[in-house]
Amino acid sequence: MSDMKWNAEGAPAYGQALDRAARAAIAGMTRGLAPSVLATAALDWMMHLAAAPGKQAELWEKAATASAALMQAGLQPHEAPVKDRRYASEAWNRQPFAALRDSFLLTEDWWQTATTGLRGMDRAHEAALSFSVRQMLDVWSPSNNPFLNPEVLSRTTETRGANLVQGAMNFAGDMARLATGVPMDVGGFRIGETLAATPGKVVLRTHLMELIQYSPTTKEVHPEPVLIVPAWIMKYYILDLSEQNSLVRWLVAQGFTVFMISWRNPLSEDRDLGLIDYLDQGPRAALKAIQAITGAPRVHAAGYCLGGTLLSIMAARMAHDHDERLASMTLFAAQVDFSEAGELALFISEAQVALLEDMMWHQGYLDSDQMSGAFTLLRSNDLIWSRMIHEYMMGEQPHPNDLMTWNADTTRMPYRMHSEYLRQLFLENRFAEGKFELEGHALSLTELRLPILAVGTETDHVAPWRSVFKIQRLTETETTFVLTSGGHNAGIVSEPGHPRRHFRIATTRRDDPYRDADEWFAETAPVEGSWWPAWGAWLAERSAPKGKLPPMGSARGGYPALCEAPGTYILQR
Repeated sequence: MSDMKWNAEGAPAYGQALDRAARAAIAGMTRGLAPSVLATAALDWMMHLAAAPGKQAELWEKAATASAALMQAGLQPHEAPVKDRRYASEAWNRQPFAALRDSFLLTEDWWQTATTGLRGMDRAHEAALSFSVRQMLDVWSPSNNPFLNPEVLSRTTETRGANLVQGAMNFAGDMARLATGVPMDVGGFRIGETLAATPGKVVLRTHLMELIQYSPTTKEVHPEPVLIVPAWIMKYYILDLSEQNSLVRWLVAQGFTVFMISWRNPLSEDRDLGLIDYLDQGPRAALKAIQAITGAPRVHAAGYCLGGTLLSIMAARMAHDHDERLASMTLFAAQVDFSEAGELALFISEAQVALLEDMMWHQGYLDSDQMSGAFTLLRSNDLIWSRMIHEYMMGEQPHPNDLMTWNADTTRMPYRMHSEYLRQLFLENRFAEGKFELEGHALSLTELRLPILAVGTETDHVAPWRSVFKIQRLTETETTFVLTSGGHNAGIVSEPGHPRRHFRIATTRRDDPYRDADEWFAETAPVEGSWWPAWGAWLAERSAPKGKLPPMGSARGGYPALCEAPGTYILQR
């Protein structure tokens, strides 16, 4: 009898390990993106296009029309408004730059037509291929070529080439930082001094989080504290940036006792920690500590991004157990239904998840650099090409701000937890379908009865607002939806006084008829300014009158103050 070990699928264990190691190597070369996804989409497209003579004729006609339009524009140049902000400058209206611009935009439009609208083609393949073709075409945009970009040529003439010298120095500096792992210049921002500087105490430390209690700045506070659960994919101080745009500091000033979870940055030894560990050592442990410290029977809870998803899971389990300790739940750009998760869903398939799992299996966690590939592609014009033009061609010096500094302060995710999240929540959408099991019970959002406020942001690439909006369809309770200008981060960090901000807000009660997202948008008028005061008023309406201040920690209750905020976990690299 052989001593060879076999896995559950009947394959030799060494063979599975060899396969995983090979796929992990592939993932390292592709920054975590599965090449099979694009290859399958391209094959699907080619087979359906070959069997579509009508579509082929349409494409020939479109190419001929575009060529005629280009020739006419060359003979009779005109200044036409172009929506693409890459070509917003008046310099692009001069020849030969206008012809280069128009040729590129017409080519982009032709490929958009070619890769969409093919009857019988899988919709996921169509979306992935169309997106990928746009990314490949962007490489050839004349705006990205210093010899074809009139703005770069003008700057080079003005500075006698000094911009290109400075750009080369900027490029060399970035490459040196990339090679050595040295973080970017944070421009004088320091954690605990200019960032994450709201005064407070760490009152609980578990293996996965530190719980911060912030010092009051008012003489009285509402008796219901506010617990904030950030995503473990980010450092918490996105919500406690500089003094003028700190959501935490603002909320404390409204007379609320605020507690914040600061997640640990996991290492390879944390590979087997799963969602249940994050739940037990995160919001569950925090809720117990908050009640022991303040004596409050009920707590307002807010979750940001994945933190909101985790909070929703906890709230659904509490509702199943008839546990009414939560006074309300607020979700900042957080999804509970991933069926329409926007362009990020292009990178989530069985092949993609398997590749990421093997990459994480090999090292025990998913590194921030490996996560950045998909997010960078989603906003390539902003994060790749725009930066290349301004810093490397125009020779402009980057000026870090607090949000850029936070964005560069990255975190990791343990293998088991991220695998469970990708498979059970994102890929299989179990939570929204009532199939997600926790401690032997399937959870359903329909059991929630607490008031909910959900915030979506208009230009969110991570949690599209129409996806966030679905919380209203999945629950049978009062829900207030806020749609604010900005993206996933800047839309949430939208302090009062911030210029050019607006939001929409409307409440749907349990028995109100359902409105879809577009209907809701059309019927809800925009309000100028920050959404923060509207949220503060919403919380106050669901809180008791202000009273005495709670203690900072409770040594008698088992939660002494351990150290000053922002604690130690925030400093982990």
